[in-house]
Amino acid sequence: MQITRETFYPPLELVRNVTDKVRQLREKGEIVDYLAFVPDGEPTLDVNLGKEIELLRPLGIKIAVITNSSLIWRQDVQHDLCKADWISLKVDAVTQDIWRKIDHPHGAIKIDNILDGMLNFAGLFRGELATETMLIKGINDSENEINEIAAFLAKLKPARAYISIPTRPPAERVEPATEQTLNTAYQIFSTKLANVEYLIGYEGNIFAFTGSAMDDLLSITAVHPMREDAVAELLAKDGADWGTIQKLVTDGHLAELEYRGKKFYARKLQTKKVFDNSRDACVSNQSKE
Repeated sequence: MQITRETFYPPLELVRNVTDKVRQLREKGEIVDYLAFVPDGEPTLDVNLGKEIELLRPLGIKIAVITNSSLIWRQDVQHDLCKADWISLKVDAVTQDIWRKIDHPHGAIKIDNILDGMLNFAGLFRGELATETMLIKGINDSENEINEIAAFLAKLKPARAYISIPTRPPAERVEPATEQTLNTAYQIFSTKLANVEYLIGYEGNIFAFTGSAMDDLLSITAVHPMREDAVAELLAKDGADWGTIQKLVTDGHLAELEYRGKKFYARKLQTKKVFDNSRDACVSNQSKE
């Protein structure tokens, strides 16, 4: 775990990779709504984030960054994020103890600094600001905490506030908030915010296809697990069979996971550089809008 910004990949190399990926998608007739910075870590740790956004602008595609907000108190991070079109800030709690239980932050980070940083950034940002609050049973799902979060979001004034639960295998064994709690949260949020939406169901199988199922699978699963039926659809587009997945699992490049009765596939992080050491941004043809 770290909070020091640094260079992870050469910006020009990243831009070349993204440009190639966009070209491949367009050749396949895919529509790209956003270029989204969603690496297998926190995107604002990349000291070149702002430069990379600028270098990607000639592609003429909106740019999104999904951040856990841990470094939003830094002025250089705010400056970089202001260059994007759409930003999602994670707001799982607003009280120190609960925040530490749910997000397990670096010991040097304080929740008050993050909250102040969010408010300052919201005053600077001219794009579309969204927030996401993931509710976990027994941790941040009390009515008191939900009210506190809603009160803070009312000051932040996001264009949209999403209420979510884990829909893919989480890093730790946790239980999502109950349906009753989600309904309560929605009602509380809606009294203070103009646009509140749920992110509690499966997002669907709309994954972009570049012409190589293996490359696409390794790229997508590097940032979030794919459900078995989504993997099957991507393979079908390439005319590939399930043997491709079996080989990736056997060779240690993909992990097979179970979550809430469904099978998922995720890329094993220790092998990510075997295939691609320059992807810090990905293309997306489905947004939360």
